[in-house]
Amino acid sequence: MEETKNSPPIQGVVIITLPPPDNPSYGKTITAFTLSDSPTHQQQEEEEPPQQSQPHNQDLNTGVLRASLERSFFFRPKIVFGLLGISLIALSFWSSLTQETVFELRDVEHDHKSSNSSFILPLYPKRGGAWNSRTDDEIKLGRFVDFKPDIFMDQEKIAKSLSAATKLDSSVNFPVRGNIHSEGLYYTCMRVGNPPRPYFLDIDTGSDLMWIQCDAPCTSCAKGAHPLYKPRNVNMIPPKNPYCVEVQENLKSKYCDNCHQCDYEIEYADRSSSVGVLAKDELQLVLANGTRTKRSVVFGCAYDQQGTLLNTLASTDGILGLSRAPISLPSQLASHGLINNVIGHCLRTDTNGGYLFLGNDFVPQWRMSWVSMLNNPFPNLYQAQLMKMNYGGKELRLGSTSYGQGTVVFDSGSTYTYFTDQAYKALISMLEEISSEDLIKDASDTTLPICWRAKFPVRSIEEVRQFFKPLNLQFGSKWRIVSTKLWIPAEGFLTISEKGNVCLGILDGSNVHDGSAIILGDISLRGQLFVYDNVNQKIGWIRSNCERPEKVPSPPFF
Repeated sequence: MEETKNSPPIQGVVIITLPPPDNPSYGKTITAFTLSDSPTHQQQEEEEPPQQSQPHNQDLNTGVLRASLERSFFFRPKIVFGLLGISLIALSFWSSLTQETVFELRDVEHDHKSSNSSFILPLYPKRGGAWNSRTDDEIKLGRFVDFKPDIFMDQEKIAKSLSAATKLDSSVNFPVRGNIHSEGLYYTCMRVGNPPRPYFLDIDTGSDLMWIQCDAPCTSCAKGAHPLYKPRNVNMIPPKNPYCVEVQENLKSKYCDNCHQCDYEIEYADRSSSVGVLAKDELQLVLANGTRTKRSVVFGCAYDQQGTLLNTLASTDGILGLSRAPISLPSQLASHGLINNVIGHCLRTDTNGGYLFLGNDFVPQWRMSWVSMLNNPFPNLYQAQLMKMNYGGKELRLGSTSYGQGTVVFDSGSTYTYFTDQAYKALISMLEEISSEDLIKDASDTTLPICWRAKFPVRSIEEVRQFFKPLNLQFGSKWRIVSTKLWIPAEGFLTISEKGNVCLGILDGSNVHDGSAIILGDISLRGQLFVYDNVNQKIGWIRSNCERPEKVPSPPFF
């Protein structure tokens, strides 16, 4: 008893939680607590009415404890600063050892700071062999181009189709989303119309317009996952509508000043294209708090698709444009006051899809890596300034850029990643070092330009990742201590072919746009949550298994 009385008072507690034995990758958690009795807390306790009378001796003991704590903390600055240092070290360890994304989600139903809401959409990898054949890969980065009058639908034909559409019934068949074969482009389900009908749309941060294949009538459409969208007369957007002015702002001349429809053409970086007319209809949404709502949105009624787009539309119905343009879906919903203009997507590294959210309620509030969003050279794309890029410990030259700086475009609509010519050649040269008896090039595999054959059929990248080094992209500053880095492991640039070979998912981007930017496609965006904050003009990321957002307590000391 005497020893207990003379022992120093407890000033803090550190709790170390070890990872589960069956999954050590979760890392350990270090949490530190300090004992304090702030005046504010004391005042709150004094103002609370006592629930029951306390013995006099207990009050005396409490007073002694308070005096002891005050002497220990408030009158010993060294101890205070020492504990603060320990706390910061513990927080640093906690952040560095935790392997999975930790989300702190605000409760939508109780968040009164903003009237805006958010909603989450599940993502699915596209069925089929999109990752097993070069003929099916996509490079979106769509842009509106000048009209070619001969390819546009005659206005009289569209009018006849719109009149006939009113006679259709409202029955809809919902296909089973099964047999997901391999990793590929990711799509989500949107419900459009009244009554609402489902449509599978590729998520594309590199395109402006959301469009759905439609029967206006259709000149060239793929079979798709669902019946074609049927527009009505009331759905058509007139040429003088502000959104029509936006999609036609780069035209050399007006195509039809007296038309009752707004024509457009989009050309993608892979030379595929989509032609259609602008329409307006109700979009059915389920907010994060469970509330159902609907908004009228403008989108493309696409009746003529050409190029590789037709191949990738075999199991989808169109494209969900998520860029910064005013006509993109997030911008439209933000203009309605429904959400804040923030987009987030998380693509899983396996075949189970991921999720997409619009709005800022599901943005992690700490441990995110953030970089500033560039406005040039591509105003509507999500891009950031790249200072350095390394493969392992060796730097890759970025090419003909100003002051050694490059541009990185984040494009969820592209299958693979594209480097500038100089960076690509430097990477290929470095990869020559991995040739060995265990992993040799296989020129007979034409899945991608470079494939390697192992002594055994490769089933996962884990089996060969020891032959490759990670990519490190450094943003913001050449100095490591103040820069922001994006780490891309071997899984972020390798894929497996049907022959069981491992192939390089980084391609030469010399002919993509002007060839000056590095484009990160789906293969490099997987395994991390990416957030595009158009309100604060910044882009962020954090590692994640992308199963679902999880609500957890706040980090230590906050």
